[in-house]
Amino acid sequence: MFLKLITILFVSMVPLIELRGAVPIGVGFGVPEWIVLLVAVVGNFIPVPFIFKYARRFLEWGSTWHWKPGKKFCKWCLKKGEKGGKKLEEKTGDSIYLALMFFVGIPLPGTGAWTGTLAASMLNLDKKKSLVSIACGLVLACVIMTLLSLGVFKVIF
Repeated sequence: MFLKLITILFVSMVPLIELRGAVPIGVGFGVPEWIVLLVAVVGNFIPVPFIFKYARRFLEWGSTWHWKPGKKFCKWCLKKGEKGGKKLEEKTGDSIYLALMFFVGIPLPGTGAWTGTLAASMLNLDKKKSLVSIACGLVLACVIMTLLSLGVFKVIF
């Protein structure tokens, strides 16, 4: 059981995979759903404060590298974060933190804690409000992924 929980925890930390990959793995392992939800949310949230504080600085520094693949990747990440942040800000106005929660909470490719945190960082949003919005979004995404993994939506649709 311990190795299954560690696997769920670490998979949920991986960018692009995050809890969208960890939840189906946990359900497939036969771990109780509430434990999968808890471990996946915690694992996905662990990198968030570090991303908020250091990602933008690292990407800005990396975009000055002489190593072309690294420089190109860092510039791509900065553009994606800025583009996502601006789009979010334009569409939402005053309800940006609610929009951030839904951006993180709807488990689609290109959304999630990593991208949402980077966007919040790019927009210089309030750290505490952003972290609360991201945490709520992670819970929402985890519930959706758990229901999908259990096949609940097969019954409805």
